[in-house]
Amino acid sequence: MAISLERLNAAPRLIIRAELVPIAGRRFQPTGFPDLGAAEYDHPTEPYRMLLVESPQSMANRMEKVCWDEAAKDWRPPLKGLPRVDVYDQHGELLTNSVLEAHRLNSPYILESKDTTVMDLLKRELGLLGESLPVDVSKLARTVFKYDPNAVLHGLFLAKKELAGGRLRLARLLSAFIEAEDARVAPNGGVKNDRVNPTGPTNQGFGNVPFHRDEYVARRIDAYFVLDLALLRSYGLGDIAETFLILFALYKIQHFLDEGLRLRTACDFDVKHVEVLRPARFQLPTADEIDRELPGLIERLRAEGLFAAENLRVRYDVKS
Repeated sequence: MAISLERLNAAPRLIIRAELVPIAGRRFQPTGFPDLGAAEYDHPTEPYRMLLVESPQSMANRMEKVCWDEAAKDWRPPLKGLPRVDVYDQHGELLTNSVLEAHRLNSPYILESKDTTVMDLLKRELGLLGESLPVDVSKLARTVFKYDPNAVLHGLFLAKKELAGGRLRLARLLSAFIEAEDARVAPNGGVKNDRVNPTGPTNQGFGNVPFHRDEYVARRIDAYFVLDLALLRSYGLGDIAETFLILFALYKIQHFLDEGLRLRTACDFDVKHVEVLRPARFQLPTADEIDRELPGLIERLRAEGLFAAENLRVRYDVKS
């Protein structure tokens, strides 16, 4: 393999920081939360405010978005052949899959369907675990890796009583977030103009409607990426599987930084600088280098039986 991962062999974490700057101007729009709005908080040691620009949950979804070709309804070319669970309706039309679903394999379209294909497979391969028995996390990781390797990186909670009393969980291997230092509100606003009836009833969508909006400026904006290598090794998946998952994680990071930084209409970033914080002197491979390595690893994992030969299919009847 052309890419050297030797410096990661004894490291507990791979930590990457990317400094970002707004692609135009200085203002940007952070993520918002119900009943909270923008997530501001005090810096623990400095006399200024911090701001959560993008949450770990959102970043996980955004890093998967750069893996998926929406037009082709399939993985992007370097990832073609990765196993997943596809969900079809009663007419044979593709509804969704375990990559796109919010809870991955735990999607109600997969585990709450009358089609019990995946539930039966999990029971069979994991064993009918009683509620009082310890969970074999390694066996769970191997099984999930075989049928939906993306969920091993993303993390998974199989919240079904029939499966070990709802205790089957894989912690997130790859985590990320974006935060801003010394963040300050940049208030602005506008008006929705009605060129026909400016004084019409605004509760029906008519009339001129002024609005207020808060954007932000910041001294510095950083994206952080953390890959838990110690947890990955604890699964006992083997060298090839570990190498694949590391490169898959790096694929997500590099392609997100290359093409996924338009987070919202008023939140679009460029990368100013990328550095590996831990382990020291690890050379981050480029997106092109990773793209060249992944297809061969996918072929090898399938040939050795560590990947399922075909995607699992589930039928979910949609009510008309």
